[in-house]
Amino acid sequence: MQRWRGLEDIPQDWGRSVVTIGSYDGVHRGHQLIIGRAVERARELGVPAVVVTFDPHPSEVVRPGSHPPLLAPHHRRAELMAELGVDALLILPFTAEFSKLSPAEFVAHVLADKLHARLVVEGPNFRFGHKAAGTVAFLAEQGASHDFEVEVVDLFVSGSAGGGEPFSSTLTRRLVAEGDVEGAREILGRPHRVEGVVVRGAQRGRELGFPTANVETLPHTAIPADGVYAGWLHVEGEAMPAAISVGTNLQFDATERTVEAYAIDRVDLDLYGLHVAVDFLAFVRGMAKFDSVDALLVAIADDVKKSRELVEAYEGE
Repeated sequence: MQRWRGLEDIPQDWGRSVVTIGSYDGVHRGHQLIIGRAVERARELGVPAVVVTFDPHPSEVVRPGSHPPLLAPHHRRAELMAELGVDALLILPFTAEFSKLSPAEFVAHVLADKLHARLVVEGPNFRFGHKAAGTVAFLAEQGASHDFEVEVVDLFVSGSAGGGEPFSSTLTRRLVAEGDVEGAREILGRPHRVEGVVVRGAQRGRELGFPTANVETLPHTAIPADGVYAGWLHVEGEAMPAAISVGTNLQFDATERTVEAYAIDRVDLDLYGLHVAVDFLAFVRGMAKFDSVDALLVAIADDVKKSRELVEAYEGE
């Protein structure tokens, strides 16, 4: 999959294409319907499928300080989109100047002049342009002038997550913040992932016999509620079952909130400085302060046992 950052990265000889536009944070199951339809139509028409997205999140430019927690960084979204068959990803730097483009200007500059859109695939509530004034109906009107069609895909999938609410990035962020990673997994179609570089911490886990990778997460990451979780620690292509702790370590009166993953039965790892990923499969328990270190060790051993069982059960499905 080709990756372009800015309109100037688009090859000058780029031909017609099928395009879909959106933040697509998380590339959840609703997003997958739209992107998958764009890819399907692109194959039918014999042209590439292009996803257009933005960095930073538009809300941060329009309303500074309102950047939402991110379900996936851009490189992860790119991986997921490539798996769906997308041919090119265009990341547009979202600046104050760019935010002032009218809907008509956006269509002319981006869709017509640069991407030579033949078809644009969107969800029914898609909005674009200055003050989000552009609608799907307006996009279809512009398409008639710029020689492209518009297809609307209903992205509103629902299930048990969130009490039956339609799947969305907003709902997913809320469930993650509440620690309902199982609900988030239903919406995403995979476990929620947190990434970052392993840094040195207090090394208490190593002293207790359960060495953890202390992950310095990427900016604006959506981090689950404090607690213990089962999941995986991904290191250089290897996925290791893990017991994951999120919180401030009440036992030792720590104040810094951390994400730490213990790769089950792996005490020989040296991960400092490596970029790793942590997948959250299931909630195990909330944070607690124990009467003694011995009581803490008993709890950790139980956390590891439960985490191992949860991962094995999931992998056996």
